Amino acid sequence: MPDRSAIEWTDATWNPTTGCTRVSRGCDHCYAETLSRRLLSNTYLARTPVVDTPENRRDPFAVRVWPKRLAVPASWRAPRRVFVNSMSDLFHRDVPEEFVRRCFRVMLDVDRHVYQVLTKRPARAARFVRRNRDLLPDGLPSHIWIGASVEDQSVDYRVRHLFGVPAAVRFLSCEPLLGPLDLGSFLNGPDAAARLHWVIVGGESGARARPMSAVWARRLRDQCRSARVPFFFKQWGGRTPKAGGRELDGVTWDEFPGDANGMGGTANGGT
Repeated sequence: MPDRSAIEWTDATWNPTTGCTRVSRGCDHCYAETLSRRLLSNTYLARTPVVDTPENRRDPFAVRVWPKRLAVPASWRAPRRVFVNSMSDLFHRDVPEEFVRRCFRVMLDVDRHVYQVLTKRPARAARFVRRNRDLLPDGLPSHIWIGASVEDQSVDYRVRHLFGVPAAVRFLSCEPLLGPLDLGSFLNGPDAAARLHWVIVGGESGARARPMSAVWARRLRDQCRSARVPFFFKQWGGRTPKAGGRELDGVTWDEFPGDANGMGGTANGGT
């Protein structure tokens, strides 16, 4: 389990579950699915899937749970940001709720880390929190962040579902950004219960990468600046994640929740 990650907005990845299914066009070229079918196939196929059918046994990207991995965060002594399930979605329908509870118990007990839980299923996340008040009586604590993947305007309903999760930090990963996206109404809401705290933007990478328009990226940056919401520009994308670099208009945007005023970015060593 990597205790260091090449993903720029996190420090480590933790995958107590693996596998997923496609729900929108942002999933079309899923890197996790590609890795599972190429480099990780033997590892994943050695474990029985949650939904045990002949088809799923042959599919390395069928949902599987890995109880032994629950101990991983406690083994990391130094605090770090932890991306939860880079190879899956904790709120996939096939992940048993009791196992989700066990994952959250780890996050609650090992609270020296910040956990970044990213999902394309924030509606289930909201239902989970409502049903498990004994575990999360006040919603998610400040060291457990909840995010949703939103690739274009057609799936902005995920933002509304995300607002159903009581949390100190709610974030969006707009990667791969595949079309124009207006977040104005989500960034400037008067109600603190319906507010975003961080936006990540990035282009798609891989052999079949779909290009991201600079207009789309600039609009999101400008909306975040106006609303004083931290903005993180991950990559332009291309054949490799590093192909297009990370600068947007000459600036590297590396803002995180908690940055002063939610403003910043660096260019040539800082601005």
